Amino acid sequence: MDDRLPPMPGQRLARGVVRMLATLGHAPLCEFVPAPGLRVDVISVTPQGEIWIVECKSCRADFNADRKWQGYLEFCDRFFWAIGADFPAELLPEDSGLILADPYGAEVARMAPPDRLAAARRSRVLRDVARTAACRLARLNDPQGFAEGD
Repeated sequence: MDDRLPPMPGQRLARGVVRMLATLGHAPLCEFVPAPGLRVDVISVTPQGEIWIVECKSCRADFNADRKWQGYLEFCDRFFWAIGADFPAELLPEDSGLILADPYGAEVARMAPPDRLAAARRSRVLRDVARTAACRLARLNDPQGFAEGD
């Protein structure tokens, strides 16, 4: 079993978040691009079809440098921050969810309030998540089968 940790602190948090989401029956996907210029750390589809976005913040500077997170809200039903034990949680908006994470797992400390997506937006996001996940899996199974940029 390969248990090497990802190199970046945010990626380590994302790993723990993905592990937790999987135990809840979610279908999580890391590093998803919902629109040009945006990249979310984790997007996840719940068993009920809700779309969650989780942004992983490893330190104050990481949070302060993030100018795009409000753009992610239009692509999810619930928005969460994932932080480590040393992160100053008081920096985060209280009207979003909070996940406490480390590389090995995570727990929801505050559930994000729902903000239901419109049907057309939900359909597009679900299609894009499915296509991205399928292409990543195919690329893993046959790296030479995909042209650069697929």
